Amino acid sequence: MSRADAAQAAGREVTVTVPATSANLGPGFDALGLALSLRDEVRVRVEPASAPEVTVHVEGEGADSVPRDASHRVVRALHATYDRLGLPRPHLTMSCTNRIPHGRGLGSSAAAAVAGVLAARALSGAALDTEVALALATDLEGHPDNAAACLLGGLTIAWTDRSGTHAVRMETAPGVRAVVFVPSTELSTDTARGLLPATVPHADAAHAAGRAALLVEALTRRPELLLPATEDRLHQGYRAPAMPATAGLVDALRAAGVAAVVSGAGPSVLALTAAVDEPAVPPPPGWTVLDLPVSSRGAQVGPSGGHDSP
Repeated sequence: MSRADAAQAAGREVTVTVPATSANLGPGFDALGLALSLRDEVRVRVEPASAPEVTVHVEGEGADSVPRDASHRVVRALHATYDRLGLPRPHLTMSCTNRIPHGRGLGSSAAAAVAGVLAARALSGAALDTEVALALATDLEGHPDNAAACLLGGLTIAWTDRSGTHAVRMETAPGVRAVVFVPSTELSTDTARGLLPATVPHADAAHAAGRAALLVEALTRRPELLLPATEDRLHQGYRAPAMPATAGLVDALRAAGVAAVVSGAGPSVLALTAAVDEPAVPPPPGWTVLDLPVSSRGAQVGPSGGHDSP
């Protein structure tokens, strides 16, 4: 059987689980990412050529809003990977169990991109190394921070240069915990990015570089430095008018000594702590509090539940 025939063999099936992620982490804009222990699950089955090209089933987050055709983010990523491999796109049935909130700054779109890339790799049996998988997911996302953390797990630093997209992975210090405050409202990444200026003051850029470096030390070895290490001047202030409740909660938590930041583009708030107790500041009415330990597991092929251990 040829590689192309194998890639389209009806009955081939794969399950991919992908973690939620939080990116930026304050000063690490478009570079730092953290995998969290809440996972989406995607099951993809190759169907005979006589079947519809794409059939999509969704339960959980986004069940009433995400597309059920080839424009679905996971399907787009799967198709892009098959195209990159030079293989014909198979007819498929996909079932998604979504647990990562959509439009809340917890990496749901990156999770979909990574799930599609890894599903295509597993179904096709093609050799596709991790760096290429990251590049494909980043092409769909536009930036690598969430995609790297989703793919690799743990704490990641991602960057893009002339040779492609790269990432390094680190373990967080024992005891570092993530508590996520999730509002009922959504905010698109495009909207949040549209609020950022084309340039920033040199002093703010220097501040971000220093605090991002300190944040790596705080997360991996010295959690007592988390509060100063998460101070941001690069993006959160510019986005605050679009999410005043988020900005207010971040300010209140930080005033109470909790290392709080906007999660990704928002509007969720990420609190990083090494303490056993929950952050003392309650969220605004209608918000949900999720205790999500940092996940050392990145995206995986195989069955899993919706949560995992750190």
